[in-house]
Amino acid sequence: MVASINKSKKVVIIHDWLVGGGAEKVVEELHKLYPDAPIYTAYCNEEWQKRLDNKIITGYLQSWPFSKLRKYLPILMSNWFRSLNLEEFDTIIVSSGNGAANHIKKPTGSKMVFYCHTPTHYLWDKHKEYIENPGFGIFNPLVRFGLKAFLKPLKQRDLKGASQSDLIIANSTHTKQQIKKYYKKDSLVIFPPVDTKRFKSMKEVDRKGFVVVGRQVPYKKINIAVEACTELGLHLTVIGNGPENISLRSIAGPTVNFLTNASDQEVVKALQESEGFIFTSKEDFGIAPVEALAAGCPVIAYKAGGALDYVIPGKTGQFFESQTTKSLIKVLKNYKTKPVLKLPYNFEPGRFKTEFKKQLEIL
Repeated sequence: MVASINKSKKVVIIHDWLVGGGAEKVVEELHKLYPDAPIYTAYCNEEWQKRLDNKIITGYLQSWPFSKLRKYLPILMSNWFRSLNLEEFDTIIVSSGNGAANHIKKPTGSKMVFYCHTPTHYLWDKHKEYIENPGFGIFNPLVRFGLKAFLKPLKQRDLKGASQSDLIIANSTHTKQQIKKYYKKDSLVIFPPVDTKRFKSMKEVDRKGFVVVGRQVPYKKINIAVEACTELGLHLTVIGNGPENISLRSIAGPTVNFLTNASDQEVVKALQESEGFIFTSKEDFGIAPVEALAAGCPVIAYKAGGALDYVIPGKTGQFFESQTTKSLIKVLKNYKTKPVLKLPYNFEPGRFKTEFKKQLEIL
């Protein structure tokens, strides 16, 4: 049996890779909507094979050594997605951000819905940052070479992928603006699914200290939070790991604590007990700060990107104006705890599925 929107429509889902994260949760909800639809992806780990009921179809990029080098070989990934034969499908759902899933060749007569997590960062708005500091350690020279050598053809394929879409859905207002800027296409916003219910506490606690959650990579600017809390002597819990971990520890004072292997329960507890979640990066959406809000923890965010959709000064948090330690310190000095009593929007998976299904039915 092939998945269908109605009895005559055959559906397929295409995604960059499945290893864990907010984009993968979008695919999971799409799978629940269309459980019989095959899911094509360049690489999938065992966890996500099971979570998606073994509906995953991969190719040679799943095998060693390509499985280890997939992020360094964008042209091979693009070629693989372009090689897919999708002639049997009437409706193609593409979920893509920093990969090449939208580079597929859409068959004549089919409809393509593109859920865009972001126009590919390393091709567009963050290309210069990736060239200067790719964030892959000893592999940085290889990444730089690939980004420079294949920039033009990858941009052309990315633009073509967007232009062949019958509908583009953005994950935030910021992404909607980026789509217009780089792809010259209109889009509508459907926020990604966030399981906010698991963060809600049955009782309010005496909140103390601040928290940061996320992968410790250069562009997230976690050093700003570490430096600000160190200078002010404020307690900060830094949850996560990544290539910047050693550097962050080297600049941290005695009031900064690191949890590199925190369990889900520890993350929930930290968000429920902290007086503020510090969000220093410019993200296209930002799952972690929404989870913090669900736990009643206000978000202190850099005033840019997806945070503009859900951080409401005085109600759900505060903004700091520039991505600098000085700017964050200015806000923290005058910060007063005011627990979040209500989310500004419904981010639950059920809402996502309802809105997405509605758009496909009217396509």
